[in-house]
Amino acid sequence: MTLTEAPAPALTAHDRLTGLPVAVIGAGPVGLAAAAQLLERGVDTIVLEAGASAGAAVAAWGHTRLFSPWEYLIDEAAARLLAPTGWQPPSSRHLPFGRELVEEYLKPLAATPELAPRIRYGSTVTAVSRQGMDRTRSTGRAGTPFLIRVENGDGHVEQLLARAVVDASGTYSTANGLLASGLQPAGRDTARAHVTHALPDVLGADRERFAGRAALVVGAGHSAANTLIKLAQLAGQAPGTTVTWAIRNASPVRVYGSENDDLEERGRLGSVVHDLVRAGKVTLVDRFEIDDVEATDDGRVRALGRRGREVEAVEADIIVNATGFRPNTDMLRELRVQLDEVVEAPVRLAPLIDPNLHSCGTVYPHGVAELAHPEANFYIAGMKSYGRAPTFLLLTGYEQVRSIADELAGNSEAARRVQLVLPETGVCSTDSGRHSQNAASGSASAVPCS
Repeated sequence: MTLTEAPAPALTAHDRLTGLPVAVIGAGPVGLAAAAQLLERGVDTIVLEAGASAGAAVAAWGHTRLFSPWEYLIDEAAARLLAPTGWQPPSSRHLPFGRELVEEYLKPLAATPELAPRIRYGSTVTAVSRQGMDRTRSTGRAGTPFLIRVENGDGHVEQLLARAVVDASGTYSTANGLLASGLQPAGRDTARAHVTHALPDVLGADRERFAGRAALVVGAGHSAANTLIKLAQLAGQAPGTTVTWAIRNASPVRVYGSENDDLEERGRLGSVVHDLVRAGKVTLVDRFEIDDVEATDDGRVRALGRRGREVEAVEADIIVNATGFRPNTDMLRELRVQLDEVVEAPVRLAPLIDPNLHSCGTVYPHGVAELAHPEANFYIAGMKSYGRAPTFLLLTGYEQVRSIADELAGNSEAARRVQLVLPETGVCSTDSGRHSQNAASGSASAVPCS
């Protein structure tokens, strides 16, 4: 491993932050929107992306159609950057697949003359701290540059300096635990070969893995619903394919949704799953709390748990972990980040999005005031800002970074003038004891954007 130290910035004795850029972590929809908003305000910016291209995480679930039409998917500052290139916005009412979001919006945006030289691909951020300061030191902290450690994939490590950091790295790479306890299976190595990440490409690249086999989908969100529909289609094409759906709660009412949903595709998704269950094409195992998963002697896998007071076991050939996502905060250990102990979202934002309290698509408008941490000029934005709450919409993320950009540009009044109107889900239950709280009100099948 080689290490390149951050160069000494061109600073004065009075201001160590002069001449340093704002670092944006992640070149997904919200990260690129943050960069566009900052550049529009004349704020120097660098974007660090772990993947090989813009929207790498979105491309991983590119076979999945989003709930939201294009009119809800394009950031205004990004559109203004794209306009001089001759880019034409897609039809506003079209519901794109994830791959269309990447190819028709994110890649052209990343290729604009303003953004292209500022994006560094293959750059995985492993740690963020303050130069010469761990989290325990306070004197002069706000005026000390951020130190960002970046691994480039070839064993080379760099340490970069920034005056502010916007973490828009998302959550798709960090799934929730498969078990009801929130943990991964105790025999993780033996079970791993039988467990797949949420949103597998059932009818495409992953077809052979599922065709003619028994699949168990775990989770009560819209990523589970998407997979169930595709598995049911596959069962009609490949004899021997069976589909079982396990949820912890007594009813998947939040997945089934409502005909009043402003996002028609989201409402349709729920009704299709409901029909599949009623027709017996999907076997629903409700109130199932999985305690562990083990491999069987005949090459299958068994989910062990409880339904009420009864011990239960469900066998399958493959398990889809569609239990949602959580933020990876390991790289932030030396920063003073204040997260809610339940949702793992910023403490001021958490009460507005806690799925134990809210299940509607109408999230209160929020921006820099709700996203601030004790660490000055550090913000978590986008899906990661929602912690474990699955109710994120791209519109929300775009307004977040618009507010952050105004704050970092010195326009505090504009930063706090936040307006946001979201499509209704038509599902407004807050009874966390009876109903699933894992629905992705506004996320593309519980993935990082819609």
